[in-house]
Amino acid sequence: MIRTGQSYPLGATPRPGGVNFSIYSKHCDALELLLFDGPDDPQPARVIRLDPSRNHRTFHYWHAFVPGIGPGQLYAYRAEGRYAPEEGLRYDREKALLDPYGRAVAVPRGYDRQAARRPGDTAATAMKSVVADLSAYDWEGDIAPAHAFSNTVIYEMHVRGFTRHPSSRVSPETRGTYAGLIEKIPYLTDLGVTAVELLPVFLFDPQEAPPGLSNYWGYNPISFFAPHFGYASCNEPLDVLDEFRDMVKALHRADIEVILDVVYNHTAEAGEDGATLSFKGLDNSTYYSLEPGNRSRYANYSGTGNTLNANHAVVRRLILDSLRHWVTEMHVDGFRFDLASILSRNTEGDVVANPPVLWDIETDPALSGTKLIAEAWDASGLYQVGSFFGDHWKEWNGKFRDDVRGFFRGDEGHVEKLAARFLASPDIYGGQGREAEQSINFVTCHDGFTLNDLVSYDEKHNWENQEENRDGSDYNLSWNCGVEGPTDDPAIEQLRNQQIKNFFTTNLLSLGVPMLVMGDEARRTQHGNNNPYCHDSELTWFDWGLLEKHAGLHRFVKELIRLRLSVAFEVPGLSLSSLLHAVPVHWHGVKLNEPDLAPHSRSLAFSVEVFQYGWHFMFNAYSKPLTFELPFLREGEPRRWRRLIDTHRQSPHDFSHPEDAEVVIGSTQVVQPYSTVVLVAERVPR
Repeated sequence: MIRTGQSYPLGATPRPGGVNFSIYSKHCDALELLLFDGPDDPQPARVIRLDPSRNHRTFHYWHAFVPGIGPGQLYAYRAEGRYAPEEGLRYDREKALLDPYGRAVAVPRGYDRQAARRPGDTAATAMKSVVADLSAYDWEGDIAPAHAFSNTVIYEMHVRGFTRHPSSRVSPETRGTYAGLIEKIPYLTDLGVTAVELLPVFLFDPQEAPPGLSNYWGYNPISFFAPHFGYASCNEPLDVLDEFRDMVKALHRADIEVILDVVYNHTAEAGEDGATLSFKGLDNSTYYSLEPGNRSRYANYSGTGNTLNANHAVVRRLILDSLRHWVTEMHVDGFRFDLASILSRNTEGDVVANPPVLWDIETDPALSGTKLIAEAWDASGLYQVGSFFGDHWKEWNGKFRDDVRGFFRGDEGHVEKLAARFLASPDIYGGQGREAEQSINFVTCHDGFTLNDLVSYDEKHNWENQEENRDGSDYNLSWNCGVEGPTDDPAIEQLRNQQIKNFFTTNLLSLGVPMLVMGDEARRTQHGNNNPYCHDSELTWFDWGLLEKHAGLHRFVKELIRLRLSVAFEVPGLSLSSLLHAVPVHWHGVKLNEPDLAPHSRSLAFSVEVFQYGWHFMFNAYSKPLTFELPFLREGEPRRWRRLIDTHRQSPHDFSHPEDAEVVIGSTQVVQPYSTVVLVAERVPR
């Protein structure tokens, strides 16, 4: 016999003898719980009508205890109510709806997003939630690495794209999966990164894409609790949970943190003509921001058709519960929030100074030890880099990306900008009294050109996206070095390699937290497509054969990471980043103590003194060689400079360890066009 059940906790909770179900819906008139035997069943095996007169509703929460079932049970909901879009109501009792708190999801072979847009029963074609017992997993004493941000190097990657290519040499049954990633952990350890930032792994709708293509990136969630089924090597929904946790556990054992790219700003249900999959059919006006003057239309600050109503009390709770779930039950170490500035908007869409949901995240004790990173802008022009809410958050520094690109492209007026970006952007963050690691530095990310394409294409080439090349940014600050696309010209290839090494050197040795992108260390290309969100193909997969072709670049990146993270010449507890932050910086141009900040300038140098060592950085973004004077960092004290880095030189001479580096003869150093030189010097005892 069906019992009353409890309104808390939300979702499906196994209890002795059965399962408690609870779901929020303020405006519906009636609710049905549908139990399925299999994901492809055309109709539910049982329909349980939740009757308010029998105490199955408490306030706006509908609940029931169903005996005789347990983990693995498939279920969905039907909600009945008025279809009145002008009032924000979009009820359709023919639609089978996912539980917003469902921890696992089963996907039928015939899943059809279009059916969820049309009139008609979707019981056979809809995704189903699955009852899960999260307490059964053995974490085997898993301990989070908990790296300080000052000792963090982030590697942004796509779970499927990382190992899907046949060249990955991952076993065929695990290519492109959480299990496949486990097989490649030795590569990540050898590269030296300390954290992986996974493109969205929340369950998303792969069919939200142009005809014949698929949504590859995953920035269209439909569940904030369930891991995406398409990244698992197994078929059973509960096994997907275990495979994801196996991946996290294995990465932790390798001392690598797991950061999730999370999307709490919109869902896959899109706009007015979008699919009804879950939130839209349960309580549309609660979960989504609607235009005040026309509640049949969705506010669209995300650029994807809808905007999650993040500062509504119910949605705030959903977001917080989701974050806690991924930390406490799935052991992830942090989050990068896509279009995080949307969370600064209230239920009317106005930007507020103290957004409740951001306060909740900022002060939640379960999240206090996690890494929180904001993409501090949205698709409607709100830009908060340098002014994002709170003390806990770090920020993607889009100005670092643009100014470093502009400098090495040779654009005017970028010398002073490069100086600021190298020292963690004090012009942006200096007034906040925050650590240098407030700035998450990157030159490329998933969105835009790869590093290879940044130096190989002047224009985007997005024709395969079926949008007539209109999609993707036109503001790339790229330079093809003389030829659009691939070339066999050795001089152009030399220049492209130099530019790539310039970008890596600047990113990995700057103050702040560096972020690299999967495959940039091997010149992965997307053939000029700067918006390949809809391509699950070799266009976006990591071709591991490139590591052999570009072995010199791969070595260069590994050495830079080791230099950044190593204890600085055996000074205990100090990284290169912390050392640079702790000492005065002396600025120069080609002449000592005369930095040239004029708009036409293309060169910059600076030096720092660290205990008994000196460092001297020289950047030449000019088309001709420049001769830089070398400093005495202490008056009258001679220096024996050694050339640590020279991006113009071929591997392995582009990077040398200090004890093996070539001694620089004389008081000047020639820096070749479009190249960077870093010298290190040890004081000669008197």
